[in-house]
Amino acid sequence: MKALIGLEDGTVFEGRSFTGGGEAVGEMVFNTSMSGYQEVLTDPSYTGQLVTMTYPLIGNYGVNSQDMESAGVHPRAFLVKEYNAVPSNFRSEETLADFLRRYGVLGVEGFDTRALVRHIRKVGAMKAVVSTEDLNPESLAAKARNWAGLVGRDMVSRVTCTKPYGWAENRPVPGTAFSTVQQGQTVLFKVVAFDFGIKYNQIRILTEKGCQVQVVPATTSASDILAMNPDGIFLSNGPGDPAGVEGVIETVRQLLGQKPMFGICLGHQMMGLAYGGTTYKLKFGHRGGNQPVKDLTTGRVEITAQNHGFCVDFDSLDPGEVELTHINLNDNSVEGMRHRRFPAFSVQYHPEHAPGPHDAMYLFDRFIELMRAA
Repeated sequence: MKALIGLEDGTVFEGRSFTGGGEAVGEMVFNTSMSGYQEVLTDPSYTGQLVTMTYPLIGNYGVNSQDMESAGVHPRAFLVKEYNAVPSNFRSEETLADFLRRYGVLGVEGFDTRALVRHIRKVGAMKAVVSTEDLNPESLAAKARNWAGLVGRDMVSRVTCTKPYGWAENRPVPGTAFSTVQQGQTVLFKVVAFDFGIKYNQIRILTEKGCQVQVVPATTSASDILAMNPDGIFLSNGPGDPAGVEGVIETVRQLLGQKPMFGICLGHQMMGLAYGGTTYKLKFGHRGGNQPVKDLTTGRVEITAQNHGFCVDFDSLDPGEVELTHINLNDNSVEGMRHRRFPAFSVQYHPEHAPGPHDAMYLFDRFIELMRAA
C-alpha cells in the first residue's frame, strides 16, 4: 500500500505501508541504533513522534513479550528502509508488523531513509505526517504545519501511571507504600520512582541491586513522597518538553536535600529546572546507542544510549551550587550534573538502556552509595 511522508517544509518521500492503512502526525526524529527496535517502540519518551531507524534492515529478529520497556507502543509511526517479514530468532513470538498492527501504529518501508535523516540533520527536527489515506503533498505539509508540536506541551500526563505500583516477578504489580516486593529479594533500600514515562529496565536494575521500588504518578506531592519515608528518590525518563509539565518542578524543588535523588533524561531536565535553570530544544536531538560522553570527574569516555530532544542550559545554573559532570563529545551539550550541597545527581543519557552499551551502569551503584551514606 502506497504511503507518503510529508514534512512541514513541503519535502515528501514515497514509501509503502507494511501494516495496512492509516495516518499519523508528529515530530519526525531518527534513531541510529542497529538493534533494539522493540525497546525503541515501547519507550514512552517517543510519545508524539514519528521514528525513522537509520539501520537499513529492521524486523529480522521479531518481537517478544520479555523485551517490553512499557505496557504499550508510543511512536505514532515507525519508518524503516527495509522490513524483514520473516524473523529468525529463538526468542521471537510474533513479527514486527503484527506487533505494530496490534497497537495501531503505522509502519512504512521502501524509501530513502538516508535522505530523510540528512534533511533533518540539516534543517532540524520537523513536524510531519505519514499517510496512506491522503496522498496530496500540499495537504500533508499543511496538516504537519497545523499540528501543535511538542514545545510547551505536557506530554508526561499522557504516559504516567494513574495509580501507584510496585515490581515483582519482572512485571508491574499494583500496590502502594512499598506493599509489594520481589519474591526472595533482600531489600537494602526503598526507592520511590516518579513515573514520567518510566522504562521497565530502570526498575529491573534498581530491583537487582537490592532496592524495593514504589512507582508513583508524576502528580504525586512531595508530602506524600516523604510520608512513605523512602531511602531515595528516582526521577525517570519521559517525553516532550520538561518546561511544559505543570507542578512537577516545584515538587522536585521541595524534595531536594530531603533524600538522595537520581534523575535520568527528563528526570535530569526536571532537576535542572528545579535548580533554577532553563532548558532548550536541540536541533535534531540525540537518539541512538552510540553517543560518546565524557565524565569530567574521571576523564573517562563512555559510549552511551540516548533519546532526548531537549537539553539543560548549564549557563543558566549557578556553578557554585551545581557541578557539570558529563558532556556530549559530539556537541558539548550537558549530559550530567550534581548538586554541590545536596545528595542529588542526574544524567541526560540512559545507563539502563537494553540492548545497548553498559559503560554507564556504575551510576546506579553511585545512587546506592548515596543512600547508604545517608
